[in-house]
Amino acid sequence: MGIAFIFPGQGSQSVGMGKALADAFPEAKAVFDAADDALNEKLSTLIWEGPDDALKLTANTQPAILTVSVAAHAVFSKRFATAPSFVAGHSLGEYSALVAAKAMPLADAVKAVRARGTFMQEAVPAGVGTMAAVLGMEPGKIAELCAQAAQGEVVSCANFNDPAQTVIAGHTAAVERASELIKAAGAKRVLPLPVSAPFHCSLMSPVVPRLEAVLGTFANPVVPVVSNVEAAPNSDGARVKELLLKQVTGSVRWIESVQAMEKAGVTKVVELGPGKALCGMVKRIAKGIETFNVEDPASLEKTLAALGA
Repeated sequence: MGIAFIFPGQGSQSVGMGKALADAFPEAKAVFDAADDALNEKLSTLIWEGPDDALKLTANTQPAILTVSVAAHAVFSKRFATAPSFVAGHSLGEYSALVAAKAMPLADAVKAVRARGTFMQEAVPAGVGTMAAVLGMEPGKIAELCAQAAQGEVVSCANFNDPAQTVIAGHTAAVERASELIKAAGAKRVLPLPVSAPFHCSLMSPVVPRLEAVLGTFANPVVPVVSNVEAAPNSDGARVKELLLKQVTGSVRWIESVQAMEKAGVTKVVELGPGKALCGMVKRIAKGIETFNVEDPASLEKTLAALGA
């Protein structure tokens, strides 16, 4: 059976995530301890106890979700003997996928995404940029309307999540103009997102040189990693840095990533980490793929039973 492990991005966080896994499984607790050591702070306490406002800050959210995802992977992979054919992650989740594929150590990944979150927050002053989710319109049409709305500012497609959901990002006024055009052209809904920065658009370009200085070298992934920017598998450690840097300003090509895995024979995906957002997207992209998730002991047990492990 072709199976892929997928890892969620920002937006799936909640206070208390991963606590039940850490309480039940020493290998999960070890991941939280290692993340605390890498950052030299009690990230685990923030994840499990909050406050929610602090967890929502992107410099905290990114290492928090990565840590929970890697903990879920540690527990699941110990009990599930089949190696995945591919791993992939949505935005920040690509770093979790790289840890799972042994291309980068957990400590390096936690530090990298803490820096990535900090740099993204600092790239654009609060209020200058935003994002919005468009529901019920073909992605190509959305891209056209963004181009019309730009008027010298930035607004573009940031995430191609599934056939009915595209996220746009850019200058606040340009996103508002695009939202009005998109609504007028017949989209079901346009929802402004409660984000602190306009991710995955050219306004993030100041992040790239700063992140480049932080990212080290990468080992060859032991499992091909389907990258966000190319929507194609990569097994060359020497290319990872370039793909992660392009990802900062590039679109998350999630629809094509799932289609590429399906075409290569994937029939099952397991989402490792908080929530089930990616499972929902996969179902809407590829009807033939079965979805499972692991975020706590109950979902672990259910997934292992369903996969006959």
